Amino acid sequence: METLLLGSTGPNVKLIQSLLNRIGYSAGAVDGAFGSRTRQAVIQFQQDYGLTPDGVVGPATWAAMERLLLGYDDYNVRPGDTVYAIARRFYTTENAILTANPGINPNNLYIGQHLTVPYGIDVVYTDIDYTYDILSRQLRGLRARYPFLEVSSIGTSVMGKSLYAVRLGRGTNQVFYNAAHHANEWITTPLLMKFIENVSRAFSVGGRLGNYSIPDIWSRTSIYIVPMVNPDGVDLVNYWPNYSADAYRQAAQLNRTGLPLPSVWKANIRGTDLNLNYPAEWERGRQYELEQGITGPGPRDYGGPGPLSEPETVSMANFTRQHDFRLVIAYHTQGNVIFYQFENLEPPESTTIAQLFSRVSGYAIAANPEEASYAGYKDWFIQEYRRPGFTIEVGLGVNPVPVSQFPTIYSQNEEILLLGALV
Repeated sequence: METLLLGSTGPNVKLIQSLLNRIGYSAGAVDGAFGSRTRQAVIQFQQDYGLTPDGVVGPATWAAMERLLLGYDDYNVRPGDTVYAIARRFYTTENAILTANPGINPNNLYIGQHLTVPYGIDVVYTDIDYTYDILSRQLRGLRARYPFLEVSSIGTSVMGKSLYAVRLGRGTNQVFYNAAHHANEWITTPLLMKFIENVSRAFSVGGRLGNYSIPDIWSRTSIYIVPMVNPDGVDLVNYWPNYSADAYRQAAQLNRTGLPLPSVWKANIRGTDLNLNYPAEWERGRQYELEQGITGPGPRDYGGPGPLSEPETVSMANFTRQHDFRLVIAYHTQGNVIFYQFENLEPPESTTIAQLFSRVSGYAIAANPEEASYAGYKDWFIQEYRRPGFTIEVGLGVNPVPVSQFPTIYSQNEEILLLGALV
């Protein structure tokens, strides 16, 4: 991890600010600027954890913070320990410990027995900019807390980052949700990650989300989620302008708009717009690009040299072909709108489902805009399977949608995500 100190900026500064605030050290606003208040909070953390109180987040301090960011600790049972006593010591619950350690006998712990002990804080942070490393860490933390989660990789990005997939549920009905095809639309990643965390927590206690029984959904449906389709692009946007690899610097040179890169960059690291790279009237989309003067790689709207030219879209298409998805949702930003049509190939029930999603979210239903009428993921799914596919645009304003909108975005979409597993 990068060393952070007074004057540092970026997503990892936001990450430690958010962590420090939630565990009782006042780091100030989660603004990504390492100022004096953040430094003082780091010093207080270091003093409490027996570290050199220099106000610098170097290897030793990162190591201490890593356990908290993962949201759990590895613990060996000591004489006199009970699950109740351990839970109190780590500010967690007995159920959280039992969930993270399937098969243990709480009435027969033995000295030296290894336990995974979740902390009493969430793993998924929703007030920070996301990066691939943050996503990877959170998935590791969720998998430790909830061993019933299935976490896998469906492929890799241009730069070799895993395209993670999570499975919730064990039912025969299969649905698929994905996010962050577009780099500066990364706020859709924490939307799906928070959903994963909330569903997992509810399932672990046999509970509900809203009016929906999670054990019932779990038994009926398998919800597959790819929370970050474009990890290279997301990192390009959120680490800007402080890049550690030549690939980012080279890609950034494709931005000749004169505008800050995060405001315009949707593409993957090679300058291909992934949601214009599927074989669903790709040629018509290409003609539209040429009419707009788009002839090659850039920050947005270039559909690539051919359909499925990118490893990310190949992985998504292959993953889809390997399953029997009844319904798919691709999350984007912005506009609070639902798209569900493609060339009149969508089944009649798509209209009914779109109206249901609209009713529970307050989002409008609209026809595809000209610039996004072809070669998208949901377009390809509808074309290939004649089943319901949706592009849902969350948030308002301009991209990237500010993370301050996250609570509203999540509240508008949680019921959509639950209903999608049932309709």
